[in-house]
Amino acid sequence: MDKIDVPKGTWDRCTNCGHMLFSKEYEQNLFICPQCDHHRRIDARKRIEQLVDPDSFEEFLDDLVPTDPLRFKDRVPYRERIKTQQEKTGEREAVVVGKAYIRGRPVILAVMNPAFIMASMGSVVGEKISAATERAMDESLPFVIIAASGGARMQEGMVSLMQMAKTSAALARFDEAGGLYIVVCTDPTTAGVAASFASLGDVILAEPKAMIGFAGPRVIANTVKQELPEGFQSAEFMLEHGFMDRIVRRPDLRKEIVRFIDYCGK
Repeated sequence: MDKIDVPKGTWDRCTNCGHMLFSKEYEQNLFICPQCDHHRRIDARKRIEQLVDPDSFEEFLDDLVPTDPLRFKDRVPYRERIKTQQEKTGEREAVVVGKAYIRGRPVILAVMNPAFIMASMGSVVGEKISAATERAMDESLPFVIIAASGGARMQEGMVSLMQMAKTSAALARFDEAGGLYIVVCTDPTTAGVAASFASLGDVILAEPKAMIGFAGPRVIANTVKQELPEGFQSAEFMLEHGFMDRIVRRPDLRKEIVRFIDYCGK
């Protein structure tokens, strides 16, 4: 039998079960494995493309870039790390914000990018989330955040931790003004982000099996010296314990977000 050359990139592999997938079909299935239903992490631009009406996204604050207030260096200097991530992802920072339409309903949208230092929250992320919240308040629009983060960005130290209070304060003002705030927690939504704006939604949704919590399960287990419950910090566990309102598969997100917008009269 003649050897068949398969073009590079034609096939992909599920990061959960290892199932081989035809790349084009995988993308058409919104990067959900048909074998195990694993929802693969996707970057902010893919998420926007999947979620909003075609050509409706109008980005703002895309010129904000991080500084290096601590002149931080671990394996590499922070400035070098940022430059590498910007070149790798084509993004300036770990969140993209803008105005868009979802099934004809206008929203202010913020989408975190796990491909950019695991969507960690530094000063720019905090500023963009806060400014987007104020834009939603000024225009009387629902505010939707697609959350995904490893937490506060350690290279910015206390400056990054301050963003927890900053974003929470902005959302408190939005709530007092009667705004509708919808959060979609994706894998992973953890640490400082989970402890601030990702837990403050009027409606909190999650993708299946997303990891959601503050410290990681191994850290907690080593701290409390106890065996953790099965499924601890999964979206399903959080739903069972009242933190989530609903678990929604990726193909249904548009419909469910619009359902809540219409229900709340926004």
